[in-house]
Amino acid sequence: MSLMARVTVEDCVDKVPNRFELVLLAAHRARSIAEGSAVTVPVNADKNPVIALREIAERTIPTEDMRESLIHSIQKNVEVDEPEAVAAPLLPPDRRSSPILGRDDQSSDTVVDVMTEEQLLRGLESMTPTEPSANTGPTGAPRERGR
Repeated sequence: MSLMARVTVEDCVDKVPNRFELVLLAAHRARSIAEGSAVTVPVNADKNPVIALREIAERTIPTEDMRESLIHSIQKNVEVDEPEAVAAPLLPPDRRSSPILGRDDQSSDTVVDVMTEEQLLRGLESMTPTEPSANTGPTGAPRERGR
């Protein structure tokens, strides 16, 4: 690897043809270096932007890796790869040892629970906590019952 005395845009555009993208990648790489990322070329008292351009020109870091790093740094919502359905096939029913969640054995479940909307609302209302201020008087002392 030869030591470059000076790096120019022409040294880099054959690696990253779009000059706008070149500026974005070099700036992102220079910030990464400032944050402590390992440098892959001799420093020679150069500043971080020059080091980043030299890394691009000498191809010491793949430009695709720099693109991915740049994209990842500006993403707000990172998508998580969910496993595909075929990745974990279900066991056949005869090999399952326990019931599947939400699917009870119908032979042991002879009574079906039925609740009306009104019963549900009454049940929920009985679960609602009362406000502390409803149980105290204006001075904060507990109210006496029957008055």
